[in-house]
Parts: sequence; C-alpha cells; structure tokens
Amino acid sequence: MGTGWELTKALREQIVKYAGYQQTSISLRQMVQFGPTPSPGSVFLASQFIVEELPIRLAIKVKNLENAPHGLNKMPSTMKVRDWYAQSFQELTELAKPEISSELAEMLNSHQTDKKQHRIDEATSMSPILQEDMKTVAETHNPANSESKNVAINNIFSDDGIVVRTSSAHSHMSSPDRSTNSKGRSESPTFGKTYYTSCPTNVVWPKEVYDYNKLVSDALTKIKKRHDATVATMAQGVQEWKNEHKTVIVNSQIQTFLDRFYMSRIGIRMLIGQHIALNSSQTSPTKAKINSFLNGQNGGGSSKRSNYVGVICTDCNVGEIAEDAIETAKYICEEYYGLFEAPEIQLIAPKNDISFMYVPGHLIHMLFETLKNSLRATIEFHTPRLKEKMCQKDPELLLEDIDINDLKFPPIKVIISEGYEDIAIKISDEGGGIPRSEVPLIWTYLYTTVSQTPTLEPEYSQSSFKAPMAGFGYGLPISRLYSQYFGGDLKLISMEGYGTDVYLHLNRLSSSSEPLP
Repeated sequence: MGTGWELTKALREQIVKYAGYQQTSISLRQMVQFGPTPSPGSVFLASQFIVEELPIRLAIKVKNLENAPHGLNKMPSTMKVRDWYAQSFQELTELAKPEISSELAEMLNSHQTDKKQHRIDEATSMSPILQEDMKTVAETHNPANSESKNVAINNIFSDDGIVVRTSSAHSHMSSPDRSTNSKGRSESPTFGKTYYTSCPTNVVWPKEVYDYNKLVSDALTKIKKRHDATVATMAQGVQEWKNEHKTVIVNSQIQTFLDRFYMSRIGIRMLIGQHIALNSSQTSPTKAKINSFLNGQNGGGSSKRSNYVGVICTDCNVGEIAEDAIETAKYICEEYYGLFEAPEIQLIAPKNDISFMYVPGHLIHMLFETLKNSLRATIEFHTPRLKEKMCQKDPELLLEDIDINDLKFPPIKVIISEGYEDIAIKISDEGGGIPRSEVPLIWTYLYTTVSQTPTLEPEYSQSSFKAPMAGFGYGLPISRLYSQYFGGDLKLISMEGYGTDVYLHLNRLSSSSEPLP
C-alpha cells in the first residue's frame, strides 16, 4: 500500500473475533428521526453506536475477502482492498473513548429507556409521509431482535445514503453466515442497541460531546476517502483473475460473491455517509446564532435543506432528479461523441410533483447509468443506418464526409408512474436491443460491449480516485443492487433489432430494515 501499514497477527485475531459478531440492521425510520438539525446528544450516542457497529461490518468484509472463491482472494488488487478494510477496522477500534461527567452519562442513559415511544411521536410530527404506517412499524419492527452524508458535493454519483428494504429482507436471515447462536448474538457490542436515541433539546451540551462527535466524523471521513476506489480496484482484481484463468465470463460463484460484497459495501458506505452528514448538520448555539443572523429568525435561507435528514430527502421529487440525470447523461454523451446536442430525451410524467422519501444520490446514479447506456446504444445503432440513408438519397455523398451532427436520432423516453407501493420509471430507447442470449450476461460483472476496457494506473491515488464505471461493465449490476437494497428492483426487456426498455421500481413503503448479507 506504500504506507508501511501491515496486517499483524494480533490485529488479525481481533478481526476474527469481531467477524463472529452479529451485525445490527438500521432502518430508514431510525435515520430520519434525527430531524434536519440533529441534537448533539443524539449524534453523540449515534457516534458511540457507529464506533461499535462499523468494526463488525469491516471485520466481516476482511473475512469474506480472505475467503473469496477460486483464488480471487489471492489477486493483488483483492488483497489491497482487504488491507483497506483491515486498516479502517484498526483505526475505529483504536479510537479514543469519550470522557463525560457522570451526570451527563446518567441523563443520556435515562433518555434511552423512553426512546421507542419518542421515535413514534417525533417521526409522526416530522413529515406527513411517515404518519400513515408508523404505528405498524412500531409494532412489527424491533432492530434488537430482527435482522436486518451529505452526498459528495462534487460527485453526484457518490454511493452514500441510507437503506430501505421490503419485508423480503428477512429471507436473508436463513443464510449460513447468519446462523450464529444466541450467546454470540448477545455478546455483540451493539446487541439491543439502536442507531437513533432521543435526547432533550433544551440542554447546553458540553464541549466533550462536540469534540467526540468531531473525532468520529473525522475518522469516518478519512475511512470513506480510503475506500473511494474499492469498486474499481475489485474490478481490477476480477480482471486479474480472468487473465490468470484465461476466461471471459465470471462464473456463478464469483458472481454471487461480488453481489454480496457490493451489497454489504453499500450498507457500510451509506452508514458512514449518513453519519458524516448528520454530524455536519447538528445544532450548536454558535451555528444557530449565525443562521439566525444571516437568514432571519425563521432561517429562510436554509429552508431548501429542511426536507433533508443527512443524505435522506423526506420529500424527494422524482421528476427533478430525472431532469438532473438527463442533463448529466446528455453532457457526457456530447463530450464523448463530439456532438453539439445529444439525442433528445423526453420526460413523461402523467402526475406532476411525484415525491417520496429516498436518497437523491442513489436515484440519480441509477438513472444516469441506464440513460448513458440508452444514449450510447441509440447513437451506435443508428449512426451507420442514418448515414446509409443519406447516401442513398444523395449518391455523391461519401459515408466519411457525413458529420454525426447532421443525423437525426430517435428520442429516448423516460416515463414516471406513481402507484401506492412503488414508483416506476421506464427508460425506453430504440437502440437496436440486445440478443436474447446476451441478456443474462448484462447482469454479470465486467461484461461490457465497449471494445477497450479502462485500466487503472499501478500507482493511482485511492484518496482522490473516482471509479471509472463506464466500460467496466459495472453500471447495470451495481445499479440493480442499489435498487434492490432499497426494496425495489431493476429489470430489462429487450427487442433485438429495435430497442430496450429498462424498468426501475422504487419502493415507497419505507418501513423496513437493511438486508445484511
């Protein structure tokens, strides 16, 4: 890694111990109960939870990477990723414990006993979206006995956010990795704990609370940056494996491993991103005075963010997100093909202002990936055909003399539909479709129709790296994982010779917990 860091025997033993603990799932409900301006006390208790929960998840990642099938665990890039997780585990477990007075400790502990009812009261007063089914959630979901960031300003496709999952997540409980006994479960540092705990609002929090919150947030920011290149580095590891085994297609065991690996990575990244965002938006006397002075007593200037809790938007406008994704995909397309204007993308939404609770960063990522595929298919399928038609009309024309900007491509349609259970988005193109035999392959990692797959420089800096998803064959598989993690799905239906329809289903019943692979 070039840092002199190594995975020692003592650290490995500690990782093995933590990997035997059971993870504690976190529901979307818990995340939004912090509110737009979280109490420093609630963030303090959540910070303690994070410092206990994340090492469990990181240790499991190290263990899984060391047990990756068919020699994938021995690839240099896989070992690099394993060491990143091990180093992050070490940093969190060695983080200094908070030192607070006995009076403050007693006050914080007393509020934890009333947290269940307070969560219901606070959530119902927060947003009309939460009122309808909160009672059902309170009766059926207890994270203690059920399984279960501000999105980077300069990177709208950052994979940070929070988890929502349908009841089908409970099917994950029966997997072999889950079969730990009750004793092992009770020994977990986070057993019986929840991420959110209500705290009094009329308290002047001592400096120690803010200091610890900042300490944890800084540690998480460093860890998050370290893992920015994980997707691309694992892609490199799989490519190394394919080269060594002289194969083109990833086999089913490695495909399953990668699905589980990236699914759990989404959970870790979202938990880290959400906590960093909550910490940056926590209330403080100084911040409140500054906001009051700059924006007036009602804080008019910050009203735009009032529907955000961390990276979660409680009133996410699907049409606006789709417009952003369309503009970004068209810009990338124009840059790549040298177009003055990309093919038209029509946005069709029978109902205006369709909104629900979601993470905008994830939604724009999924839409961008599918739109990018549609634009590329449309241009590459129709360019030779449109040029031939022009040559037939004017025999004096030569194919190489025809400018791509003179061609008129068929439009791509983005249709948004709202139902009671989900919001569906259909992206429909006339890009020639996919042969039936290839449809299953588009969900496998490193399958791409790009002739030249990007490669990583041997000494690239993982601290500033942005994963080059285009051409790695990761766009659709990762997007489907995002949708499924949120209790939705991503499906594709193709007509070879005509075009492809992609259906993105987004779960709007945000009442359940994250799936833990």
